[in-house]
Amino acid sequence: MDIGRIGIWTFTLDLVPSARSVEHVDELDELGFGAVWVPEAVGREAFTSAALLLRGGSDIVVATGIAGIYGRDPMAANAAHRTITEAYPDRFLLGLGVSHQVMVEGVRKHDYSKPYSAMRSYLDAMDQSMFFAAPPTTEPQRVLAALGPRMLELARDRTAGALPYFVPPEHTAFARGILGDGPLLAVEQAVVFETDPARARDIARSHTKTYTPLPNYTNNLRRLDPTWTDDDFAGAGSDRLVDTIVAWGSEDEIVARIQAHLDAGADHVCIQVITDGTAPPVEHWRRLADLFELAS
Repeated sequence: MDIGRIGIWTFTLDLVPSARSVEHVDELDELGFGAVWVPEAVGREAFTSAALLLRGGSDIVVATGIAGIYGRDPMAANAAHRTITEAYPDRFLLGLGVSHQVMVEGVRKHDYSKPYSAMRSYLDAMDQSMFFAAPPTTEPQRVLAALGPRMLELARDRTAGALPYFVPPEHTAFARGILGDGPLLAVEQAVVFETDPARARDIARSHTKTYTPLPNYTNNLRRLDPTWTDDDFAGAGSDRLVDTIVAWGSEDEIVARIQAHLDAGADHVCIQVITDGTAPPVEHWRRLADLFELAS
């Protein structure tokens, strides 16, 4: 499976009719992006969404970023993974994750006390599940949403690699050090196409405000650098937090941040364009394709 250097991470495809989403995947494929990553939280169900989106394009990979393990049992996940891979060989990448306590316990009413052990057991159960339908002709591929050392090690040992989210290039270097050579390291990077600092940070905070209350992300940043304080994570985040997580400014500055991840060891950067609206940011996707000369 080849997902290329540059992909798109977006929740906006959930916000338009599925037929229109497929048209956007068609264009992303034509623009040369290697993968489109779609989330699962309170929108479309991950496997169904991926299967619908795979009707678009011919080469682009559709990846879940991420399918939560508490959303379905391992046997169902294994069956869905193999079913979609059989229908679309080498075009479906399953990103799995443990999500967050507020979602798992507060919304889904599951126990989140041991997320690492839950993931390890989930992978075991997937691998042991029965599946008697027509098998895929290519090996199903999966990666883990991983931030800390143990989950990164599990991603290295049990999957094709890792998908860190809400991280700076310093974490990418840390992750590559644990994964070693070989495993896929796909990193999410949020960007805002705005050069005015106040305006850029205002738009960026529409993104960071979702994640500053989540300990998985704040603890990860503290692990990287103990100088982070509670004030940095208050509300939608300090200027330091915003500037660390979201690339904004000139096109050259945005490209430099993405290149920093690649230089730090990422194989693939999935870019999440943040705007002041909710429509798919098609014009920005086209700008990115030109900046990275993807179609050439």
